[in-house]
Amino acid sequence: MRTLARQIGLGLAARGDLDDVVEWSRRARDNGLNSLWIHDSYYERDAVTFATAVATAISADKRPADASFRVALGAVNIFTRHPVVLAMTGSALDEVLPGDIVMGMGTGLPLRLKQMGIPYDPVTAVDQLSHAIDEIRALWAGERLPSATPGLPPIQPMFPPAHRIPIAIAAYRKEFVALAGQKADAYLARPAESIPSLTGILERLRTAATEAGRDPGSVESAGYLLSLVDKTRREALNRAKREPFVIYMMSVLSDISLARAGFERDLRDQIMAAWRAEDYTTAGRLIPDELLDAFMLCGTRDDVAAKAMAYHAQAGLQLPLLQPVLQEDDQIDELIAAAQLYAAMPATITATTVASAAMPVAVMGASDATEAPAGLADDRRLGPVEAIRRRVSATWEILRPFAYTASVIPVLAGGALAFVDNAFSFWPFLAALVGGVLLHSGTNIVNEVYDVRQGIDTITSPRASHAIVKGRMTERSALLTAGLAFLLAVVVGVYLIALRGPAIVVLGLIGLGAGWSYTAPPLQYKYHALGVPLVFVLMGPLMVVGSYFAITGAWSLPSLVLSIPVGCLVAAILHGNEWRDISEDTRAGIVTLSSRIGKEWAHYSYMGLILGAYITLGLAVAFRLLPPATLIAILSLPFLAQVVRSAELGATGQARAIAMIDLQTARLHLAFGSLLVLGVLLSAWVHG
Repeated sequence: MRTLARQIGLGLAARGDLDDVVEWSRRARDNGLNSLWIHDSYYERDAVTFATAVATAISADKRPADASFRVALGAVNIFTRHPVVLAMTGSALDEVLPGDIVMGMGTGLPLRLKQMGIPYDPVTAVDQLSHAIDEIRALWAGERLPSATPGLPPIQPMFPPAHRIPIAIAAYRKEFVALAGQKADAYLARPAESIPSLTGILERLRTAATEAGRDPGSVESAGYLLSLVDKTRREALNRAKREPFVIYMMSVLSDISLARAGFERDLRDQIMAAWRAEDYTTAGRLIPDELLDAFMLCGTRDDVAAKAMAYHAQAGLQLPLLQPVLQEDDQIDELIAAAQLYAAMPATITATTVASAAMPVAVMGASDATEAPAGLADDRRLGPVEAIRRRVSATWEILRPFAYTASVIPVLAGGALAFVDNAFSFWPFLAALVGGVLLHSGTNIVNEVYDVRQGIDTITSPRASHAIVKGRMTERSALLTAGLAFLLAVVVGVYLIALRGPAIVVLGLIGLGAGWSYTAPPLQYKYHALGVPLVFVLMGPLMVVGSYFAITGAWSLPSLVLSIPVGCLVAAILHGNEWRDISEDTRAGIVTLSSRIGKEWAHYSYMGLILGAYITLGLAVAFRLLPPATLIAILSLPFLAQVVRSAELGATGQARAIAMIDLQTARLHLAFGSLLVLGVLLSAWVHG
């Protein structure tokens, strides 16, 4: 098994898929990292369970010649786990992975304790932690403890571990740091600690150890380094500002940590107020690049490695623990690669070395840097192939292909009716389909451009494409791409005009005008509370009836009836988006239907649209306007149940529940619409 020249570990929260965490721990061990630290993450999963699974897997793989790989609880809370229970836990884990268990202990955040109704007194908390350490060590030594209740037998441990289990204190107040120097085996620094702050903390740790008659070198220093890796530093910073966990960590920074890093507490307080209101967009906008640079590791794998070395060389941190903001497979791989780069670096790196790589952005100042694009400099760093890939990716992102269901399903519905009526023609059908998608593409791009101009979409907007605000596509390139999409739609329209006559001219002009004027001058009807009703008309009746006419050259009442449930769900996609973004739209001075009617009625009208699709379909079948086979669309009810649950949670004020409501509604539309089209086609077979 590989061993790195310099010790470095991986820190994970007890969240996500347990099998993934086990696999990541194996990957970390096989690539030379020396430890995995797992901390309790309220209110997600149990750290002890995760640590047990990892220790079991590591133990099963271990060979006599293998280097040690430690599994650490870092950290567990003495207020939520009694010292006797922690002693039992440590002993059991030592049996699973002998000699390689570490126990990190702390008192947790007072905020979390208050949420659970657990009393916390900062004055006595240090004594409680000190007493807990004494009790645990006594139990591990096989000593009996007196009963906490007089008159009862003493506590007799029956589980002394065979190996010594180091205890690390996880805290940041100076009294806890002093306690770590006096009696702990290690000090564990919390995530989001700056180099100046950590330098002071570790100096205090060494001083406390010396005053207690201990060798300062005998107290190991470890610390979580909150990390996020991306293709460029700019993109890593931008992504960090959209992550609720990062926003939370910036909102709980201590006054002392902020002062040592050169920031005012007012900035923290503003971020905290937005976080508590679950207004993550505003909170992200408040976070300057410099704040993230001071308390996190953001950038490429090389940037992360260099910053980790700065913590080691300047602050004296012995064991950096790279903790991913996003516990995802690619982030773990990037951090393992960064750990290997760190281990191979000379220890002479300085703060200037780290800062110089970020200088092109950092010198701009907080407000400018927040919105700065990656730009050409990042493209040069990436190389020509990667730069082209990013441009293609940006185009794909701004097109928002997940929303194409809104233009494809209506044309498929019109085509299915034409097939049932024995009037189907392939080339007109294909032209109607391509034309609809092209108009939709142009509309999406123009919408993106003007939402950015209006200040609605920024780098911290949760569901915007970010292609323009990241600088991966200029506004001019975006408008040229939209113009090309509209031009190609016109070419397709000319073919259909030659085939079906002047009625296509009217349909085409309505489609072009509506696509451009959705957010662009002079109408900008999305910004005047007309987006939802007009989208219902345009992508419901207009597209279904229009595509039927383009394919057959005739008009059809059933196509109009069929278009109503289709249009309801297309409108629901937009309405869900507007409902979620009420706060952002209001701040930008934009009036949408949701912002005009308010959150409560936005919820009711959203429910009316999604349920209205099913009700309309049922009535149409009952009155024999549509064939019974179309009721197969009811098989989409599981997708309906998902969006209804999200909507109901969103209506109670849980903003996260509707963060993906537009995407979920698009899936419902795709499922319902596909089954509806299938039902129309099946009706021909049943009738035949």
